[in-house]
Amino acid sequence: MNCFVTHLESALDATRLPADRPQTLHKDRPLWVRYDLESAGQALARSELARRPASMWRYRELLPYAQSDAVVSLGETMTPLVACPRLGPHFGLSDLWVKDESRLPTGSFKSRGLAMAVTMARQFGIQRVAIPTAGNAGGAMAAYAARAGIEAFVFMPDDTPTINQYECQLAGAKTFLVPGLITDCGKIVRQGQQRMGWFDMSTLKEPYRIEGKKTMGLELAEQFDWHLPDVILYPTGGGTGLIGMWKAFAELEQMGWLADAKRPRMVAVQSDGCAPIVRAFERGERFAEPFLGAATVASGIRVPAAVGDFMILDAVRASGGRALAVSESRIREWMELGARSEGLAICPETAACIGALEQLTREGWIKPAERVVIFNTGAAQKYPEAMACELPRIADPAKIDWDRIAAGVST
Repeated sequence: MNCFVTHLESALDATRLPADRPQTLHKDRPLWVRYDLESAGQALARSELARRPASMWRYRELLPYAQSDAVVSLGETMTPLVACPRLGPHFGLSDLWVKDESRLPTGSFKSRGLAMAVTMARQFGIQRVAIPTAGNAGGAMAAYAARAGIEAFVFMPDDTPTINQYECQLAGAKTFLVPGLITDCGKIVRQGQQRMGWFDMSTLKEPYRIEGKKTMGLELAEQFDWHLPDVILYPTGGGTGLIGMWKAFAELEQMGWLADAKRPRMVAVQSDGCAPIVRAFERGERFAEPFLGAATVASGIRVPAAVGDFMILDAVRASGGRALAVSESRIREWMELGARSEGLAICPETAACIGALEQLTREGWIKPAERVVIFNTGAAQKYPEAMACELPRIADPAKIDWDRIAAGVST
């Protein structure tokens, strides 16, 4: 199998680095993986994709691994695009879709990035990895490291959702709770690199998680028959999903695979409890200042400082998009709206996107006939704290008040 990677490139100053060895950052900033796209396009006809298995690995000419049998996989199928015939009209939209990443093996979009990162780690002979995590990334790394036979260390804030804590430990990762935020966990990973000899799998501190997340954009283009939507709303913490999709669209355009030159307006969505990207966007700045006192039930976007801040902001601005913060106090409300409208297990991060949709349609920034896609980045079931509620009770099954049953209240 041919690998069409040519080199790695600094996202900040375009310095070229070799791709035949493990790399982390250049001048403390992330790297892009670059390809010979002309040769990749000659090797793969767009029509050939339909004959390949429906998995993220079907785009192998645009991915960095060298051998198919080296892939570390738990069965990453293409995720469904679900039409929203009730949620869309609620906001006056006729063409709203949810791409449901909760169907992936570890219950979130993190499966894509960590499957790719661990695949490349194994290709380079790395035997020990570590990650700071707000939740789902740690569970994904633990699972894929177990699959690859690589020793894993996970550091997470001590108020990380319990399911994320348990899944890391269950998969055999040495898992530690840390007082503070994901940035505090990241400091521990950095401090331990020399002493422990682990490879840092932090968001954007190695170049391959982006390539895994990129497959969301490749899939979306293929599922819409190579016509991209008008708007994408994406919950934004570390930003690899949004950055990866924007990279995918650029590569597809360069290869001539897109049906037209239009790219989506990208909306980076955060909670007002942690909105460093939004603040930088509103101030016209390229780099974001750390967000002090970060607090949100949407743990995946509780990232007070992102090493790829400028990459997120560059993509949003180049697309003509927005960075928007929504009210933390309404996230549970929007989770319920999404789930009750369409039956989808909407995670709190995606609920924030529903809140952004509410604002942007009210402002008229999103038009009624535009095609809009929201990414459901994880399964609601992974957030028991966000789902917690008091259920009505039947005190005596022999004396049921059916009017109260119909009203959904205790009897």
